[in-house]
Amino acid sequence: MDEKNYVKFDRARFMILTENMMRIEFDENEIFEEAATQIVVNREFDSSVKFDILEKSDGIEIITPTVHLYYKGGDFSSRSLFADFKFNFSNYANRWYFGQAIEGNLGGTTKTLDKIDGGCELEDGILSKNGFAFLRDDSLAMTKTGDIRGIRNNQIDLYLFAYGHDYRQALQDFYHLTGETPLLPRYALGNWWSRYYDYTEESYLALMDKFAVHQVPLSVAVIDMGWHCVDDVPIRFGSGWTGYSWNKAWFPDSRRFLAELHRRGLKTTLNVHPADGIRAFEDDYEKVAKSLNLNIDLEEPATFDFDSPTFRETYFNDVHHRLEDEGVDFWWLDWQQGTSSKSGADPLWQVNHYHYKDIQRKGQNDIILSRYAGPGSHRYPIGFSGDTVISWASLNFQPYFTSTASNIGYSWWSHDIGGHMHGMKDTELSLRWLQLGVFSPINRLHSSNSLFTSKEPWHFDAVTEVTMEEFLRLRHALIPYLYSANIRTHLEGRPLIEPMYYEYPDSEEAYCHPNQFMFGTQMMIAPITSKSDAELQMAHVDVWLPEGVWYDFFTGQCYQGGIEISVYRDSSQIPVFVRSGAIVPLDKNPLANDEKASELEWHIFPGETGTYTLFEDENETTVRFDGKTLKLREKNPSNRHHSVKVFGQEIASELMGDFELEISETSPIWDFETALFGRLDIAEIAYDKKDVIYQKLSQMTDHDKQIAYIQQLDNKSLANALFEIIYNKKS
Repeated sequence: MDEKNYVKFDRARFMILTENMMRIEFDENEIFEEAATQIVVNREFDSSVKFDILEKSDGIEIITPTVHLYYKGGDFSSRSLFADFKFNFSNYANRWYFGQAIEGNLGGTTKTLDKIDGGCELEDGILSKNGFAFLRDDSLAMTKTGDIRGIRNNQIDLYLFAYGHDYRQALQDFYHLTGETPLLPRYALGNWWSRYYDYTEESYLALMDKFAVHQVPLSVAVIDMGWHCVDDVPIRFGSGWTGYSWNKAWFPDSRRFLAELHRRGLKTTLNVHPADGIRAFEDDYEKVAKSLNLNIDLEEPATFDFDSPTFRETYFNDVHHRLEDEGVDFWWLDWQQGTSSKSGADPLWQVNHYHYKDIQRKGQNDIILSRYAGPGSHRYPIGFSGDTVISWASLNFQPYFTSTASNIGYSWWSHDIGGHMHGMKDTELSLRWLQLGVFSPINRLHSSNSLFTSKEPWHFDAVTEVTMEEFLRLRHALIPYLYSANIRTHLEGRPLIEPMYYEYPDSEEAYCHPNQFMFGTQMMIAPITSKSDAELQMAHVDVWLPEGVWYDFFTGQCYQGGIEISVYRDSSQIPVFVRSGAIVPLDKNPLANDEKASELEWHIFPGETGTYTLFEDENETTVRFDGKTLKLREKNPSNRHHSVKVFGQEIASELMGDFELEISETSPIWDFETALFGRLDIAEIAYDKKDVIYQKLSQMTDHDKQIAYIQQLDNKSLANALFEIIYNKKS
């Protein structure tokens, strides 16, 4: 930072990073930390930031456009350090005193959901409904080469975020401070198959082939614990959880196995638990022992120690790189033991930091799958959220948990879709969880080592199987849209999944629907996380539709916004909404699993003029639709084919390159009487009652009379389900 942005007084130092962000430091010896830390990697902001300093007889005051900070000197306390904020988002909460708990923090995330059945408490994020929040940096200092230096100079190191309700700007500056989110490889955005199960080479490949027969695309094959020796580890070595030697009984030729997965277009990751280091039963032990001067005769173990450069070198070069040479693409680092190291760093953070650094030597924006290790962990994607309990409560917590993690910059969670353990078989729960997975950052189907918790679609009844397979194909159709959002996250600091209050920060409704979230720039998701009504054969979710016109992405059903409404869907549907003017690209050939979609299908939702830019590695495609004319421009024109749908109706196909297309008026595919019949037809109520309701509502032309009629029904759930389509008729 430019020295003019520093304010030093007594034993404290203040760095004005932006008009909204300030670093607040205190050190008894007045030696302040200049190095990067595990959390903070860049303090270089615009040096032209404006602020004023008032020197008083009893201290100093620092004034920025959003903060008036007071420091009286001496140790930090509620009497010596406090601040006023220039917001009016709450009564009596515009002043902060040092040490005071801050109300209104919108939450962040937590390290793991292991064994959680339902919700859990989240750590704070850097966003607050009151307009200000703090990030405390107690992490260790780093050397210029990216290793732990150890001792911190500062006794107190705080970062004040005072961005009001400009949540996106706060997050962008947070990324500037703590490092950008890396770009994910395209394959990470497809469907992952993962199961804790004793597969063999033959059974695993047969399963992959069965997915292909069912026309279910996969992009990542996860091999859990059973790939390495577990139960047959000699007892003198202790636990078999840490292992790096293939189980030859199940996988006699690991190179052949991995090559077969690659031939099927799959990337492969292996699960490892590094805690116990490299022991004498491992295939690579002699090389490791030689590198570390271990006593081979005494079977001296190579104890896990990421503070040691020598251990790290042999750990990667002699063990992991050999396995990568066989065909392993990346690692699932399922660290579960230990919280301390010689340097004082959390070993989990060390595993993430060094493994991610090592995997980047390939130059492919590759990934690891590991657990969250505190603020700054977004630099090491992807996050494994842990072994959740299979329950409706767990499912209901997951949308909120995922979107709220964006408040601490953590945007690429990978959950055990369907839940990991315990619970009971519940077909509807499994389906609803898979539907959420399709609209999650990463869609990794997973389950425990129970014989009965498998998530294959054909493990369920025929109707559920069809729906699951359709949604898994949809996930791959969405990859162009997802990859474009991935680029935005990397370059612009905009997460794929955002809480509603990012887009609507001053609407109270945005804070009252914690499970509703934005999915990229064009889509809004309201996942169903509760069981269906037995009579209606539908489940519902309470949705807030902001002002404007909204469409159901699947049916074209039109809604007038500015309302909170109960939305009902049968098991084959999930509420996905798009604004008037939305444009969504889909891969028309999702089974191809190509690096780049050869044919795009553009879904257009008319009304407002809409513009959307699809970002790709070497191309940008911008589409604009004003209600009549559709214009498509490619930055680097290609021979890709395009087709266009408005309200789901195909308008044109086999378009290539840049084009303009005049589109005549089209009618929405949603029809009131068809929807009315469908709602009543699926409901398990008396036929006579259905006939009466259908005749009454289909013959009424007055909207208010229809509303008055359904309000008299004794089945209030049915009345609410019918209200949704009557409201849509008016819209």
